[in-house]
Amino acid sequence: MAPLTTTGRRAGPPAFLTEFLRRPSTIGAVAPSGPALAGDISAAVPRTGAPVVVELGPGTGAFTGALQRRLGGRGHHLAVEVNPRFARWIAQRHPGVRVAVADAARLGDLLAAHRLPPADVVVSGLPWAAFPAARQRAVLAAVVAVLADNGAFTAFAYRHLRWTPPARRFHRLLAELFEEVTVGRTVWRNLPPALVYHCRRPIRPDGA
Repeated sequence: MAPLTTTGRRAGPPAFLTEFLRRPSTIGAVAPSGPALAGDISAAVPRTGAPVVVELGPGTGAFTGALQRRLGGRGHHLAVEVNPRFARWIAQRHPGVRVAVADAARLGDLLAAHRLPPADVVVSGLPWAAFPAARQRAVLAAVVAVLADNGAFTAFAYRHLRWTPPARRFHRLLAELFEEVTVGRTVWRNLPPALVYHCRRPIRPDGA
């Protein structure tokens, strides 16, 4: 769970399709998301202050760059990536980002290890429609546990998968765990077309 550090010359980004074929259950896409979707998913990051932003599954950094531009050097940006090759690329490409090679379900431990307060925003690049029910619930429980009371969670979904059982289950879980869940516009320029769930004010378990 320690931060990832790199030395030496920079390499090119890992081949996204190759990594998808090697680990389809952890990547869930054959190509990185586009800039229009990145702009929508990063919009929850405040323009002022020093927010704590946690990014889940940055992959090759399609959202990472947009988040860094939105932060403009402010606050803290922790990227949690389970794929070591992607994690190394993010660490090389974005030296201002703290990168951890870890399971997103261990967010509480990660924020504690980095001595970070509750997150203002959690941005997800994870393939929720590829996750079984137990995995969806475990990661979302971790997200709710680390968010500030007025925190925001954003996640994307591919439009053509939105009505599949795993995607519908994910939407129901969001409604259980957040006071406000809205569905953004379809980003037709993304390949494939996608949309963003904007979730605010996590609902804590009794006594939490």
